[in-house]
Amino acid sequence: MSAKPATTPERPWFSSGPTAKRPGWTPQALSGAPVGRSNRSKVTVGRIRQALDMTREILGIPADYKLFMMPGSDTGAFEAAMWNLLGPRKVQLLAFENFGQLWADDATQHLKLDCEVLSAPYGQLPDLSQIDPAADLVFPWNGTTSGVKVPNADFLEGHQGLVLCDATSAAFCMDLPWDKLDVATFSFQKALGGEAGIGVLVLSPKAIERLNTFDSGRPIPKVLRLKKKDVADPAIMGGDAINTFSFLVIEDYLDALRWGQREGGLDGLIGRCERNAQVLFDWIEKTEWVDFVAEVPETRSTTSVCLKFTDPAIGVQPADVQAKLATKVGTLLELEGVAFDVTGYRAAPPGLRLWCGCTVEADDIEALLPWLEWAYAAAVEALKGEGVLA
Repeated sequence: MSAKPATTPERPWFSSGPTAKRPGWTPQALSGAPVGRSNRSKVTVGRIRQALDMTREILGIPADYKLFMMPGSDTGAFEAAMWNLLGPRKVQLLAFENFGQLWADDATQHLKLDCEVLSAPYGQLPDLSQIDPAADLVFPWNGTTSGVKVPNADFLEGHQGLVLCDATSAAFCMDLPWDKLDVATFSFQKALGGEAGIGVLVLSPKAIERLNTFDSGRPIPKVLRLKKKDVADPAIMGGDAINTFSFLVIEDYLDALRWGQREGGLDGLIGRCERNAQVLFDWIEKTEWVDFVAEVPETRSTTSVCLKFTDPAIGVQPADVQAKLATKVGTLLELEGVAFDVTGYRAAPPGLRLWCGCTVEADDIEALLPWLEWAYAAAVEALKGEGVLA
């Protein structure tokens, strides 16, 4: 086994969700949280409104879009949008990673909509020319489990139906075209490293009109219900909590938003992501045993970077053997305390996945690269010793 690298990342958190806390974070950041207070008190409602106002400002969300929080993280927010809004038009869904497929399964198996699923294997996008502008469209902007993102918003030009975008690993890290999105959802446990359990739902005036004029007739659980007396619930649309939230979580989000402002707002956060990704991209390009899952450069995520093994001796191995190799690499890195949670998503091609979002430091990615080389070589030797690899 080769010698271990001398330098280690100061912050070994590269998980794709929840992601690394912002640099310098300590639990003291939560000391001002209004715990033990009613979720209807002025101070707690004020915290939620402050967080939403800062979110709107940093992301550049138009003033006439409604912005509020939902239980159940990004999943809860997106489910609420689907269950409340979809039905009057044909629905097309882009499935090129796990969550896109999840929304497709919901539409076909549970909501039983008139829909068409445009699918692509991991590493590719569906044929965007097949999108029907008259249909409602459901898609993830950035595939956290595949490392594939849409390259731009050109395919949304002139779209007539509602556009529902799962933006959870894109918000705060990529520039979103709000004028072309009617629904966007994200969770702050993703891009900003916030604590989990709450999602943010953004609705355009066009989406609000659909909410006010469409009745699906389907029963909707209270925690997903956006209407009251057959119209958009004015309290929720005004930013009130749909149920009781943790104000430790809200306080943590406020801390992350303040950090984002200090880093230069959206431009600064995107810049951090792009610098982080470039360090990793440069290494991938010159490394023979690994490559991007995303096949087209323009579609490669700058946040959730997914990698597959390309060593010919490994590529001929069955998927379960390659998965054991990925697990071994991840385990070795974790035992050394240099990288946590970097094994690829279980349904994706066996490999690695590293988060390069804005709360990660480029210097830590740089320090990790020799460790990736070491862990891969060590894992191959270990599996040979176990008789798993010839």
